[in-house]
Amino acid sequence: PASPTPPLLTPAAMKRTREQAEAPDAILFGTGEYTTGLTPSGKAKSDKSLGVVGLTFFDLRTRGKIGNRISMVGTNAEKLPKIKEHFRENLTFTNIGSQEFEFFPKEGKNAKAYLDAINAAKPGDVCTVFTPDDTHFEICKAALQRGLHVVVTKPMVKSLAEHKELVRIAREKGVLLQIEVHKRFDPIYNDARQRIQGLGDFGYFTSYMSQPKMQLETFKDWAGISSDISYYLNSHHVDFHVWAMQGIAKPVSVFATASTGVAEKILGRKCEDTITLNVTWKNHSGSTGHALYTSSWVASKSDVHSQQRFFCLMEKAEVTVDQAHRGYYVAEDGVGFNSCNPLFIRNKPDSMGRYVGQGCYGYISFERFVDAATDVREGKAKPEDFDSELPTGASTVQVTAILEAGRRSLDEGRAVAILYDAAGEVDRLE
Repeated sequence: PASPTPPLLTPAAMKRTREQAEAPDAILFGTGEYTTGLTPSGKAKSDKSLGVVGLTFFDLRTRGKIGNRISMVGTNAEKLPKIKEHFRENLTFTNIGSQEFEFFPKEGKNAKAYLDAINAAKPGDVCTVFTPDDTHFEICKAALQRGLHVVVTKPMVKSLAEHKELVRIAREKGVLLQIEVHKRFDPIYNDARQRIQGLGDFGYFTSYMSQPKMQLETFKDWAGISSDISYYLNSHHVDFHVWAMQGIAKPVSVFATASTGVAEKILGRKCEDTITLNVTWKNHSGSTGHALYTSSWVASKSDVHSQQRFFCLMEKAEVTVDQAHRGYYVAEDGVGFNSCNPLFIRNKPDSMGRYVGQGCYGYISFERFVDAATDVREGKAKPEDFDSELPTGASTVQVTAILEAGRRSLDEGRAVAILYDAAGEVDRLE
């Protein structure tokens, strides 16, 4: 019998297929909570129970901004069935299309599986890096050398030297290197930054960000070993403040202090509970300001997963933002009292069962990266065109300088200076 005639594609379907053929494929490095919604004990109990990266890229593929091929990279092939089951049971939205992805490693355990995924990719593809902090440098370096556009979770790396090396490779290859710091895309934080830019010299900044101590179960493999709570959480507000101070002031010295005791009981090893970075800033006018960035991962369970707020005193105004409390509260039997923030990510579908989180800043952070990478890929822009808009590697050197100086200050018990070259760029720590 004759083969059945294939169904004709509608103009919209033909356009979507053509766009996907031209769109970059994606590699998602890391299979933890932020990518998949899974923790060592199962489905995450936080607001990221559906994951953020995987869901976002499935939707971006449906919208034609990502090509048909999405790869996910871990270190253990045995995790693949759990990830697929989790997605099948929980990503039930009616409009995100296929949940198919290629997985690395193909079998067994392989800490270098990221190399296989990179070798299978094409120059111009995009990748996300959400892996333990001490793995960022090697993964990002290999991806950049392959010609991939890279967005990596904060902190990009843990040292100024590694940061500068990645920026050098990205420039050499002509690809985009960006940190994923979604607070920049929160409409309130974004508005605050733009206001701060016109409020004169800087005086004082203080921020606090925390996570409940139950998160140490999620982070037990690396907390206090390969990274600390300052690299993990202070990085958010350090980045925001560096961004807000562009053209106004620069950080010149860091002295860090810490509290201990709680995390050590939970993990059975040395690990700071709470870290504060006291940073001296020098205004370009010659005057001085200072900032205190505090983060903790031993908070008690409360109405939010993460407390996050800042206060900024400028020459002409005060600016205060409480990102954790947006005036939306839900008290639910068996769940408790919660302050909800669907501006970050929305896991509740609309009345038709559709995913509608495209306007959330957790989603926009990735979409803006993909759009910028696509413009570079198509020759419409150069990576440096985004230095004033996006948290690129080149525009966030001061962030890594502050974070590394904080770690060195704790280890050495002294203030650490941030020194600049004749061009005004960060040169070294001393």
